[in-house]
Amino acid sequence: MYTTNSANMPSTLQRSTRKIKRSFSISLESDAFIRKSQKERKSRSESEALDELLRELMILRQQGRIEDAYTDYYDSLTESEVDEQRAWGAFAETQLSEGVR
Repeated sequence: MYTTNSANMPSTLQRSTRKIKRSFSISLESDAFIRKSQKERKSRSESEALDELLRELMILRQQGRIEDAYTDYYDSLTESEVDEQRAWGAFAETQLSEGVR
């Protein structure tokens, strides 16, 4: 927990308290990877290490979707829209450099 303007805010790293029990069959390589990750991360259990690995994968996939959306947006622009974006970028650079002085 942290405080912002006198209000308690939940930490973004706070672990989910709702858990379900699942049973899976995995390869020996996957098992070794989870065990190694548990030791490296100093996780309390293999389950916690696996949960952290899955959380990282979800974040990476979300970042990939966001990057794809940016690519799709910029690929869809016409030449005149691209020129307008460049002009705005050049203008913004001049404004930023003036503020640094």
